[in-house]
Amino acid sequence: MCGIVGYIGNELAAPILLDGLSKLEYRGYDSAGLAVRDGDKTIEIVKAKGRLKELKEKTDGGMALKGSCGIGHTRWATHGEPSTENAHPHHSDDNAVVLVHNGIIENYQFLRDKLVKNGYSFYSQTDTEVATKLIDYYYKKYKGGPVEAMARSMMRIRGSYALAIMFKDYPGEIFATRRDSPMIIGVEGDAAYLASDVPAILKYTRSVYYIDNMEIARLGKGTVRFCTVDQEPIEKQPVQITWDAESAERAGFEHFMIKEIHEQPRVVTDTINSLVREGRVDLSEAGISEEMLRSFSQVHIVACGSAYHVGVVTQYVMEDLARIPVRVDIASEFRYRRPLLTPDSLVIIISQSGETADSLAALREAKSQGVQTLAIVNVVGSSIAREADHVIYTYAGPEIAVATTKAYSTQLIVGYLVSIELAHARGQIDDGEYGRLLTELRTIPEKIERVIEDKERIQWFAAKFSNAREAFFIGRGIDYAISLEGSLKMKEISYVHSEAYAAGELKHGTISLIENGTLVIGILTQEALYEKMISNMAECKSRGAYLMGITNYGNYNTEDTADFTVYIPKTDPHFTASLAVIPLQLLGYYLSITKGLDVDKPRNLAKSVTVE
Repeated sequence: MCGIVGYIGNELAAPILLDGLSKLEYRGYDSAGLAVRDGDKTIEIVKAKGRLKELKEKTDGGMALKGSCGIGHTRWATHGEPSTENAHPHHSDDNAVVLVHNGIIENYQFLRDKLVKNGYSFYSQTDTEVATKLIDYYYKKYKGGPVEAMARSMMRIRGSYALAIMFKDYPGEIFATRRDSPMIIGVEGDAAYLASDVPAILKYTRSVYYIDNMEIARLGKGTVRFCTVDQEPIEKQPVQITWDAESAERAGFEHFMIKEIHEQPRVVTDTINSLVREGRVDLSEAGISEEMLRSFSQVHIVACGSAYHVGVVTQYVMEDLARIPVRVDIASEFRYRRPLLTPDSLVIIISQSGETADSLAALREAKSQGVQTLAIVNVVGSSIAREADHVIYTYAGPEIAVATTKAYSTQLIVGYLVSIELAHARGQIDDGEYGRLLTELRTIPEKIERVIEDKERIQWFAAKFSNAREAFFIGRGIDYAISLEGSLKMKEISYVHSEAYAAGELKHGTISLIENGTLVIGILTQEALYEKMISNMAECKSRGAYLMGITNYGNYNTEDTADFTVYIPKTDPHFTASLAVIPLQLLGYYLSITKGLDVDKPRNLAKSVTVE
């Protein structure tokens, strides 16, 4: 949510800032702005409501703004409606301090009232303007310089923030700090960059620094210095980003989402190869041994959105294979139900960005109770990765589309592998079954490829139901978990109201909503539950529903009940989510295309939810 970029060097800043902001559009935003400075001249601020193209037009692609030092921002409205006045950057009354902000300042009203009493006036409804003028207040009152003013302000602000700041009296520098909101800094040659996420600066540098909570960074041309809030110097080592810069581009595809769907066979292979060596699951890089796995008596999986759906699949797989109790929690509810965690529990946090606010809070709650934590994340050096006791990285690479596809698929793979290794460590599967499962898992990428090849049929079906107003997804067991993700894909990018139900619950109320023409999508990949699912679908059909079925090759009598059937290759029933989800991703995508919607940037949504 929100995007921040910064640049200082020898080139024109504005075009670089605009380019960086374009790489962060996936985070969701409603307005954008730049602040650029040419030497010791006045900082020039330009803002625009709406898409980034409006800001580009105002600034002639950035060429109208002269100067080699600047900060930029795309805003997701929290305090104050989307407008030019509420857009960032914000400034103090005399432009002595100019600032962009990602996060939420919880005590902004209290601080605002205090500042008003000290003679400040406000032109916007944002919490960010309060932060700007609070820093300005301490800067002028104590005259200790930018770092002291920032440190004093940080002690007063409650909430989350990533701040990039320019001071009128320091023309050759940008200052930055963070608390619970992501920010990275890159240095290359005579230039320094800052951003909310790697894709914004990947084109310019692969050497990045991660700022920890309550640290301050001071950027100059090709330099960066770090200190604590107490102004004690900090030595940091850069991290090398291995992502391919081209993976953050569309590479000839019409949208990022369809490109990322097509990338799934490769990223699934990469993730398997990162954890399976010489026929064994190797979790040693995460610091996890067989002895440790045997010590756990229960597992808690905590996540949000699609990552939560991965958790539901993993629960079915892990409980069945490892015979260990598993509970799945929505991260935003985990803390507030005051979870009872035993010392021999394992808490698994799943997050693509590694910055999801609710998941990060859940991680900290688990750690406060002294239990072992394992993070499954995609972004190296992210907050959740740094704070968890153990971390397993997925190899999805940069995922730009808001609706996740390849990150979901790589998270599934990690869930399977941890489950298999846990089952083996606990003696629930022998070496033969262990080897068979790993061999079968290696066939998943090629089978995903075969499902994607059938996309034209899904496209035809999406066109047929482009006017659908609602849909129901049903399944049993793992198929119910798959239904959850299919429903989310439909509603988040095609804006069709959809719900997922455990098929056995239909008769307990839901079936009253079925009427002539209602679209019902049944998932039938679990052979032991196939006949029960056919019966549930028949119940829907007898009430006028139009049925789409997703099942394994060989279950051809599905067509006797379903009006439209999609077949996926057979695999071990524990792994069917990796295949059955592909037609559902494609269905959501093509529905959105048919309706003329913005696939990669659906309304009201952000890629990474970094505020609670």
